[in-house]
Amino acid sequence: MQGFPNLFLIGPMGAGKSTIGRLLAAELQRDFVDSDHEIQRRCGADIPWIFDVEGEAGFRLRERLIIDELSQRSEIVLATGGGAVMHEDNRQVLRERGTVIYLYATVEQQLRRTAKDRNRPLLRNKDPEAVLRGLFEVRDPLYRATADLLVRTDRRGTRSLVNDILKRVTRLIDPLQTKA
Repeated sequence: MQGFPNLFLIGPMGAGKSTIGRLLAAELQRDFVDSDHEIQRRCGADIPWIFDVEGEAGFRLRERLIIDELSQRSEIVLATGGGAVMHEDNRQVLRERGTVIYLYATVEQQLRRTAKDRNRPLLRNKDPEAVLRGLFEVRDPLYRATADLLVRTDRRGTRSLVNDILKRVTRLIDPLQTKA
């Protein structure tokens, strides 16, 4: 869809950023990129390995560079990693270069969706729920401050979420339009 802004998806792990991002990109006939997957592709290593070798600081530096590069593209749907909002540079470039959508997920929802995922270095400990609650406390205000739209992901299916996002972004562009 021409004239539609870049869409940048933010939110916690397990919120559905990649799934919803792919569907949005298909609907809009745009490229979809997941910043975490792009980091892994370029490094030739998975995120847990990067965390083990470079620490979180090394990973966050790579993430900042990738988000800066990818957000400069046009006609893109970008899913960011859950911690991308921790750095002000990321929040700033996302706000300046497109429409930012916060996919809100409760901690309980995140626990269900990440329970069997071994590719989450921050959850490799005895109490993932405590980790997710701590991350939520710190990151939720940053997601909210960065986002143009907040979309709850716990009440309906992905197709319904995608349609809702398209309608709401369309209203941001042209408040007189009622549907995408």
